[in-house]
Amino acid sequence: MILIPAIDLKDGKCVRLRQGVMEDDTVFSDDPLEVAQRWVDAGARRLHMVDLNGAFAGRPVNAEPVKRIAEAFPELPIQIGGGIRDADTIEAYLDAGVQWCILGTKAVREPHFVSEICLQFSSHIIVGLDAKDGKVAVEGWSKLSRHDVIDMAQHFENDGVDAIVYTDISRDGMMQGVNVEATAKLANAVRIPVVASGGITNMDDIRALCAADTGNIVGAITGRALYEGTLDLTEAQRLADELSED
Repeated sequence: MILIPAIDLKDGKCVRLRQGVMEDDTVFSDDPLEVAQRWVDAGARRLHMVDLNGAFAGRPVNAEPVKRIAEAFPELPIQIGGGIRDADTIEAYLDAGVQWCILGTKAVREPHFVSEICLQFSSHIIVGLDAKDGKVAVEGWSKLSRHDVIDMAQHFENDGVDAIVYTDISRDGMMQGVNVEATAKLANAVRIPVVASGGITNMDDIRALCAADTGNIVGAITGRALYEGTLDLTEAQRLADELSED
């Protein structure tokens, strides 16, 4: 399992939100490229980026810092979400050097779009499922849908998505620990890789995720814990590697 640092972009800055609330943000840096360099130096094997403004606007707003980071670190796999609603946006990101585009609201609202886009951009599409109490949230977590998260994950697996990023939005940015039970339940229900997100706070969360033993929780996205110092990326990755070998 790899630890994936998150760079969430709002107004060109690196921020973290609490439970996806745009007004409840903490600015950690005015320079996302500098932040990316920090995580690369600490041994990051992948980077997770989110265009927060884009998630609400329905179109890319912070594409430039994403492209700058992809250009600066061509060997670093990058996944980007937020405001990705059409093929042109996906193509532009992939052309810039991004490895995966994450579909969220568009995937939930128009499931047929996912199957079409997976054919067009095979191995480059991830679906982000943000859930609370087993139901999927859309539009930057501002609305809860009636869709069951496992049903949707299985549907998108059949469409050919490369992975699922699963976020428990009740935990995200709250430093309360990852929802291992819900993440493992989802991972056991699909065959494609699952990336855990939301609430990862310390080494105990890394141990718990590795102990879940589903076989396909391949990564864990963490943001606030890294920025506030409750989790050290290098040490956390070393622990995950050791536990994965056991």
